[in-house]
Amino acid sequence: MRMIDLIEKKQHDEALTTDEIKWMIDQYTKEVIPDYQMSAMAMAIYFKGMTEEERSALTMAMVESGDQIDLSAIEGVKVDKHSTGGVGDTTTLVLAPLVASVGVPVAKMSGRGLGHTGGTIDKLEAIPGFHVELSQNDFAELVNKNKVAVVGQSGNLTPADKKLYALRDVTGTVESIPLIASSIMSKKIASGADAIVLDVKTGAGAFMKNVEQARELAETMVKIGKSVGRDTMAVISDMSQPLGNAIGNGLEVKEAIDTLKGEGPEDLTELCLVLGSQMAYLGGAASSLEDAREKLEANLHNGKALAAFKVFVEAQGGDATVADDPDGVLPAAAFTKDIISKENGVVSEIVADQVGIAAMMLGAGRETKESEIDLSAGLYLHKKVGDKVSEGDSIATLYSNKEIKEEVVSKVLSNIRLSETGTEPTLIYDIIQ
Repeated sequence: MRMIDLIEKKQHDEALTTDEIKWMIDQYTKEVIPDYQMSAMAMAIYFKGMTEEERSALTMAMVESGDQIDLSAIEGVKVDKHSTGGVGDTTTLVLAPLVASVGVPVAKMSGRGLGHTGGTIDKLEAIPGFHVELSQNDFAELVNKNKVAVVGQSGNLTPADKKLYALRDVTGTVESIPLIASSIMSKKIASGADAIVLDVKTGAGAFMKNVEQARELAETMVKIGKSVGRDTMAVISDMSQPLGNAIGNGLEVKEAIDTLKGEGPEDLTELCLVLGSQMAYLGGAASSLEDAREKLEANLHNGKALAAFKVFVEAQGGDATVADDPDGVLPAAAFTKDIISKENGVVSEIVADQVGIAAMMLGAGRETKESEIDLSAGLYLHKKVGDKVSEGDSIATLYSNKEIKEEVVSKVLSNIRLSETGTEPTLIYDIIQ
């Protein structure tokens, strides 16, 4: 086989065979195929697309390029959740204990964040003592005992995807549905999931800027999941404004605790119930999505979800009293500043990505891999889209351990926009089953 022949085949809009895709990914991972030839293939895929069979073959070839996590020691159906990212996306912190509280094992491997705020692992490390490094045996033992554990990603998972993504990032081929879908699904399958729930974001703070793109990506990933034997469902949710009110690691932990008490923001609570219902249903804890939702809602209000969170935190070395006294346990910022509205109106837009950048400027995120995260930094939105605002109202509070510069205040103020009338935001656009 020659790579040049496969490139020309794809340029002529012909489908590659499974054997050709396996050979290509294997040889690229071994650095036999050079970057310039794989760049040409990525560009050909960008313009010509891939069939369903090609997408599935590419996904599995990337899965098989490295380690695969064996979760067979964990009893029950292991359901994983993946979000395509956004601002203030606190769902895993709520979903892990919430879904565990109805008996579904949540064996979650999460990463750190590069960008607006930290990833799930960074957020959990805002809890004093919390350990994210566990051996595979300890990980399985905790999930069997408590139904939940969350650890940092480890091992040599999908090295082909890491190489290909870095290449796409510098060759203008990131925005290719087949390449995005196979990238996401390969990581989830290699992580050992039996079933997968996908939260595909759309809007200003998301990678997929419009609903049509998000729907195509969601449908593609659900088909890939089905074709390789994984029950897969997807939700298309809004990220035109931040999810919830808190943006920043410690702040988001506190908001997750409020949500597990049944006192969280309406949008975060609703999205967690929608995603959690799918996880509980696929995990066999409910006879239908409606039955699953009833059980989850009950546990948000009867204390079982919060109890599962306490057990989860304590089992991984964290200070479980954070559930009762988050302000006394979580890191506190040295500087705070309220942003005051200079006019009356209704919030018509909160530009999620720009507000996220403001949080990063406060110290909540990483600009580079080497950046240090301030776990107390971030911002809290007192108003969301559709809320009325009067002159003199505080619309947000900023938190940081360094003096808060006027440029950060201006960025937040200019990206929370008011008008005379507002519209009710849409949270869930579609569910793909």
